[in-house]
Amino acid sequence: MNISRLSEDLQNKISAGEVVERPSSVVKELLENSLDAKSNQIDITIEQGGNQLIQVRDNGIGIKKDQLPNSIKRFHTSKLSKLDDLFNIKTLGFRGEALASIASVAQLSIISDDGNSGGAEISVIDGQASGIKPAPSISGTQITIQNLFYNTPARRKFLKTPRTEGRKIIEMVKRFGLSNPQVGFSLVVDGKKVVSLLIETLPERIGSLFDNTYQKNIIPIEISKADFTFTGYIGNLNLVRKRFGEQYIYLNGRYIKDRLLNSAVYSSYQSLVQRGEYPFFIINIQMPYEQVDVNVHPMKTEVRFNDEWRVYHVLKSGVSQSLSEILNTIPNFQRISSDSSSFFQNTNNQSSIDFNSTIQGNGLVSNLEKTDRAKLYASNIDASKDGIDNFNIEKMWQVHKKYIISELNSGLVVIDQHVAHERVLYEECLQAFESKIMSSQTLLFPEEIEFSKEEYDILLEIFPYLKKIGFKIVETENSKLVVEATPSDISWGDEKKIIKEIIDEFISTRKKYSSYKEALAASFACKAAVKAGDQMSKDEMVMLVNRLFSTEHPYYCPHGRPIIMQLSLDELDRRFERI
Repeated sequence: MNISRLSEDLQNKISAGEVVERPSSVVKELLENSLDAKSNQIDITIEQGGNQLIQVRDNGIGIKKDQLPNSIKRFHTSKLSKLDDLFNIKTLGFRGEALASIASVAQLSIISDDGNSGGAEISVIDGQASGIKPAPSISGTQITIQNLFYNTPARRKFLKTPRTEGRKIIEMVKRFGLSNPQVGFSLVVDGKKVVSLLIETLPERIGSLFDNTYQKNIIPIEISKADFTFTGYIGNLNLVRKRFGEQYIYLNGRYIKDRLLNSAVYSSYQSLVQRGEYPFFIINIQMPYEQVDVNVHPMKTEVRFNDEWRVYHVLKSGVSQSLSEILNTIPNFQRISSDSSSFFQNTNNQSSIDFNSTIQGNGLVSNLEKTDRAKLYASNIDASKDGIDNFNIEKMWQVHKKYIISELNSGLVVIDQHVAHERVLYEECLQAFESKIMSSQTLLFPEEIEFSKEEYDILLEIFPYLKKIGFKIVETENSKLVVEATPSDISWGDEKKIIKEIIDEFISTRKKYSSYKEALAASFACKAAVKAGDQMSKDEMVMLVNRLFSTEHPYYCPHGRPIIMQLSLDELDRRFERI
């Protein structure tokens, strides 16, 4: 066996596997270089999700003409010069391998002008760099990447669709936009400008990247403890979302991922939000550079603190203090929460069936998955002698604004009103996707709704399906839509909330369903269904029960929760010691 040195091109390709995971990774590296070059305007252009073209242009200090060949060499950088610099990193980039790695898996061109020697260009194709060529003066640097992974087809085939990769790039631009409100950004995707950010304050930037309602629902935080400073904004309860993704932590201007620091913020909200809900926050941490190591991974999003638990406790106490006003204005939050219209805040309170005792009592296995348990329980009801054929429509009551109770010949039946309506809407929604469009109600005053760029992109993806289930929506500019009609099952005034919740639920649950349509139908059904805490009239209960028993699966909801619980007369007699 001969041991030999890898060629420089192969070394770069291996390195590219760590630095360049997908098009958004390329955008990240280029944006870091632009910001390190003291730019205050950065323009990004992509085509086909970045697979075909990524171009980043800035108005920074530029690269000297004679330094262009060094800029594309591995381990060449202007940001470090001696060993001590590695323990005091003040720039976003520092490893000196990004451009070399990118050039090894794509066609690269750099045009730069440092303001002294005029414009110059260098390009790399198939790992071979051209000579320096004269170029127009552009007062900054423009880097163009074409045909990403063209020479590594195994990597290229693992890329997602252009729409998905484009969405990742939008999220990457959002991250940098939030940490640098003093910099203007623009992003053009396939000829359409989707992001246009002016130089502004952080609250204004939050409004620009999400929607204007965010500015009204954020709470400033400012914590100074010894040599730590925490600044930024946390969201109030109006910005709590079902899906993860609106949580941003920056360390000395660098976006980082740190579960411990995230949990410091979550734990401050623990008395206000329920499990599976995520608050909004943007937190900037300033601390001495020598107290943190950012040279952990080539992606530079993981860091190591000298004293991580100290940072944790300072952050947790600071966020808790900022939230104290909310706690004071909601002294009895748990009572209010129990009547909330949010289904997810009441999940633990709505289900009153003890699956272990129910299933074990029938001699079945007790460690089944939730959905399977519900189906087994449903089959027991369906196979019982009385079933629900003798459901008494005349003798029907609503209990605690959650459950519908009626008498059977053999006992009692209890129906969870939310999951019952959810099953009805789910099946009607699937039918609408295939043929019959669901009924609509026209709004007296059309509602204009503004979305974040990511939400708007998701919305365009599901737009045709929303129309089939009864929404009449008109697309406008600047990530806004006008809702002219909604499904008849939705209460007036809830259209904005429900559309946003459908997006959240769809993103967080679509991998759990066998098809795209099922995921969207389940998302709509969950958000549009009557909630625990909603008062129902006798006629409404009768209509809901009739609709429920006309569905294909009336015993369990799309998420696997049971809809019906049956208490036999024998069981009641045993409880009262009659037998």
